[in-house]
Amino acid sequence: MKAQNTISQMRRGILEFCIISLLADEEIYTAQLIDRLKAANLLVTDGTLYPLLNRLQKALILQYRWVESESGPPRKYYSLTDEGREVLAELAGAWQEINGSVEMIRRGNDSE
Repeated sequence: MKAQNTISQMRRGILEFCIISLLADEEIYTAQLIDRLKAANLLVTDGTLYPLLNRLQKALILQYRWVESESGPPRKYYSLTDEGREVLAELAGAWQEINGSVEMIRRGNDSE
């Protein structure tokens, strides 16, 4: 499919926003993040997710804590920092603007 590369780039481009959005209201461990992204048809691999989580943590957008698990090794739970909440607000505003612009173009700019 000729559009597949563009589709893949679009998904990668919004992945950071989606991850930050998922962390807006609760702590989530990595497997939960992957499950929720997959449920939204945003397929991710460990090779994509872990470097992105590390980058966001180094940028002070998210933080993590280890929680003991009754059924296996400890889990790393991620949450947003205060700075991460500010970034989320900025990204949400940008998303609304971009989405509105794209929809206007797709509808054929009725205002002309």
